[in-house]
Amino acid sequence: MAPKDALLGTLKVCILNLQSDGKVVTDSSAHLASCCELLEFILRKGLQQPVLSLVHRDYWHCFELLPQQDTCGSHSALSLTVEQTRGCKKLLGAQGRGRYLLRLALSRRVLQRFIAHLLHTPRVLEWYSSSCSILRNEESVEPFMSLLLVLSQMDFQLEIENCSFLDESWLLPVCEIYETVPCRELGMGLRYLSGRVFVSELLPGSQAQVDRFLRPGDVIDEINGVSLRNSRNGQAGVVLSRLKGLPLSVRVLRWQDRDGASYRPLIKLLRELRTENPALDLGLAPAPSPRAGHNRRPPASSSSTLCLKDGRRVRLEPKGFFVGWRLVYVLQYLGKANIGMCGGKEVLQHAIPQVLQRNLPSKEVFFDLKETHLICTEKSSNTELFQHHYPEISCVGRLGQPDYTTFAFCVANSPETPLATGFCCVALRTSSPAQCEELVCRIGKAPLM
Repeated sequence: MAPKDALLGTLKVCILNLQSDGKVVTDSSAHLASCCELLEFILRKGLQQPVLSLVHRDYWHCFELLPQQDTCGSHSALSLTVEQTRGCKKLLGAQGRGRYLLRLALSRRVLQRFIAHLLHTPRVLEWYSSSCSILRNEESVEPFMSLLLVLSQMDFQLEIENCSFLDESWLLPVCEIYETVPCRELGMGLRYLSGRVFVSELLPGSQAQVDRFLRPGDVIDEINGVSLRNSRNGQAGVVLSRLKGLPLSVRVLRWQDRDGASYRPLIKLLRELRTENPALDLGLAPAPSPRAGHNRRPPASSSSTLCLKDGRRVRLEPKGFFVGWRLVYVLQYLGKANIGMCGGKEVLQHAIPQVLQRNLPSKEVFFDLKETHLICTEKSSNTELFQHHYPEISCVGRLGQPDYTTFAFCVANSPETPLATGFCCVALRTSSPAQCEELVCRIGKAPLM
């Protein structure tokens, strides 16, 4: 491993961006999600799986063991953080618990202490590969700890209770509290889908309709502190019947972001909800970004200027969505193909033809290269096809003679989940060889895997 790991360089950029967001880091900070994703990627890099085990090991399992290895009991803050994470009923798997612990550790300024304790716990540290893990590399672990020290000196004020979607995504929904005076019943219809409790309708003249707080499509996350995560049919009704005549405090997760876009992890369930009730008006505008904190496109009514130049789109947006001029390429998306366990540059010359041989219809797309990640959006529908942070990309290159306009990159399959195996090749076609070379160089200069 090189002395300066590319992931650490990207993490440093994210931390500097976080500091530029303001003195206090909240869930609305633009670069929080990118920073958390990079921390997760680093903690998973080189984590080896046990032999003959049905349980897939994730970084949460490392943190969970640390208090047990503390024979002196000198890390009570770490133990409390682990116990709070373990006791959270809104988390169902190791991925959600790991993300919850990271957010909790950032808020309590103890993440550096967690990693320092891990580095001095050989039984846990040996789970990481000495050949590729940052935690086992002497030249990389010191700058990593320095970056964690910077994070520990920052003021993170995160909404810890808003964690019901951490098992699926780093993107968090808008969370609000609905408080109502004692009443016989709220007057709302509920629908249970995949362990979530949705508001399906509001009865005319009911307390819920009069208050105008709840909306069809919203998720009831908890009632008076009782979590409804992973609920079965009727469970919310049982909780409400026990609280009849008492003041209610309902934690509501909105199906819309504050900019009006649909909350991405809910879109599939919202469509199912609308299929059952076609009269339900949910809009279902696709979320412009699958990760919280990234810059979002404005609504169609916003004033903006567009022009095309050399096959590229340049947009001038109002402040608050984009800063200054943005450069977005107009390309043809050719598709992708699984290429096995090798993601090196040498595989591209046979991986790209493998994609082309599938003869899939190409799609005209907008290809946006941001500071820490790239986004590909279908031009006709504005639907996002994929998004990848640069550390997820293992290599990039173009097809040789006779087609100098086609390039591709390799990326780990489903990098957000710990069950990811193998790589896939993503191929695109440019309008000219010069544009192809420009894109390959721009992506290649980013800190890749």
